[in-house]
Amino acid sequence: MIKSWMEVLSTGNPPSGKPLDPVSRWLVVTRSFSFYQSLLAGAIGGLLAALDGFLDPLLWVLCALGLLLAQAVNNMFNDLLDTRQGIDTEGYPRLRYAPHPLCHGLVSQGRLVLALLVCSLAGAVVGVFLVLDRGWGVLAFPAAGLLAMVCAVAPPLKLKQRGLCEPVNLVVWGPVMIGGTYFVMAGGLPARIWLASLPYGIAVTVGLMAKYLDRMEMDRLRWVLTWPVLLGETRSRRVTQFLVWAFYLLVAALTASGVYPWPAALVFVSLPGAGRLLAALEAPAPSRTDELLSRGERVVPEHARLRMMAARAPGDPPDWPFWYGAWGDWWKRLAGVLLVLGLLAGLLVRWFANLF
Repeated sequence: MIKSWMEVLSTGNPPSGKPLDPVSRWLVVTRSFSFYQSLLAGAIGGLLAALDGFLDPLLWVLCALGLLLAQAVNNMFNDLLDTRQGIDTEGYPRLRYAPHPLCHGLVSQGRLVLALLVCSLAGAVVGVFLVLDRGWGVLAFPAAGLLAMVCAVAPPLKLKQRGLCEPVNLVVWGPVMIGGTYFVMAGGLPARIWLASLPYGIAVTVGLMAKYLDRMEMDRLRWVLTWPVLLGETRSRRVTQFLVWAFYLLVAALTASGVYPWPAALVFVSLPGAGRLLAALEAPAPSRTDELLSRGERVVPEHARLRMMAARAPGDPPDWPFWYGAWGDWWKRLAGVLLVLGLLAGLLVRWFANLF
């Protein structure tokens, strides 16, 4: 079972040909393979607080738990609303890269709603502990995240269908999650931390843009007005490339100004990977599954190739949609991990220097 859980966490898909155990089922339903995004955001916020002398392991763990529960709720809420609104239907990319909890019959709608309520209640309990310890100001961050989650997919705003999902994601995975974790540990949020939260928010937005590029045509048919739909494929590829460069330029500026410690320059180890992402964004995606998989065998990062293979079923039509998203997800993960390692190294260097 542990092997099955690890496969779900790494690919988003259960092992083929094996019965789905209850834990694997809920790991699939909550889209647990994306949880690393929130863990990295919490790690960045906690490390920035620790670098400023505010380290509380218990509060840090509670923040991480709250972020995981929030993302689980967000993922299930998206699947529920998108199914009800007729977006997640047969042939849509959401049903192709990982099993859909409702469309593929993993759970009933009632059980999905119940899971939503349970996770929301657990998140509220975490929030109560944080408020009791740090004050009412803590509530501003989960309230902002909740508002963004609801407004992104629920009427009347449906920000996801109005070209506003991308900036909302930048703010949520940047200032809200990173800034919120810092605030919980430090009791305040200086302006420089707002800036320090932006690079990772940009990295997450790059991954989102890449995914939306893959499903641009189907989103257009459903009037889901993502940036790729509004800007067109060529402009969207250029905007995504610009965001990649903006990530590195902002990290360089924050490191040079002392907001990040100098070991944060470890992020630049990912530049060759960024070059591969930028190169992939130079050309249109392959139009046929066999061409995509052939190119994937040679150049796509291993974890992304495995996800491609896992999601591809016999008889899939040739316009299988997972190409830019594989590159974006791989680079986003690499850049985020290296940023965390760089901040951690900076913290260890500072602790070591203080010993003497």
